[in-house]
Amino acid sequence: MSAEALVAAARALDAEGFMPSKSGNLSLRTARGFVITPSGLPYAETTIDDLVEVGGNGEVVAGHRRPSSEWRLHAAIYAARPEAAAIVHTHSPMATALSCARVAIPPFHYMIALGGGATIPCSGYATFGTAALAEACIAALTDRKATLLANHGVVALGKTLAGAVTLAREVENLARQYLALRGAGFEPVLLTEAELAEVFAQFGDYGRIA
Repeated sequence: MSAEALVAAARALDAEGFMPSKSGNLSLRTARGFVITPSGLPYAETTIDDLVEVGGNGEVVAGHRRPSSEWRLHAAIYAARPEAAAIVHTHSPMATALSCARVAIPPFHYMIALGGGATIPCSGYATFGTAALAEACIAALTDRKATLLANHGVVALGKTLAGAVTLAREVENLARQYLALRGAGFEPVLLTEAELAEVFAQFGDYGRIA
């Protein structure tokens, strides 16, 4: 994983409409903490020189810009989840819309298993950029690799940046499908525990954090 890949991923997600109005942020774990996208800079203009390295205590250890306002969120996740090497936080439209209803995505499709469990949960609400939001996110991520943030957006983790990006995209895809079903007046038929167990067995390592 590299700074170049982080910038490329941020630009790609922005181009897909996942990061409106300079929202969202991405990071990679480093030996000293993590490298994160900067605050308030359009992703189309962001270069590797704009990235900021933040230490475990929140101090800027490299970079000339301010880190994303959500650096506390990233710091807390890295501290709580040692297997996570990358974090993607988006404001993708359908998943964000669902987060505003504070509704978890239920197991209506087997791809829910990519998130690590039977649902993509929704966290409790807290103001953006705060330690309270970080705490709410960590709680929602228990036994999960992705969560909705209430009235906010999406967080996805990965052992690799590509894995975290893929999961963030899948959460948006699931949210779109779920909202389409509900909007058309259908009540989704949910997979049973036994059916989900078969999915996880079929996925094998594919269903674990990537």
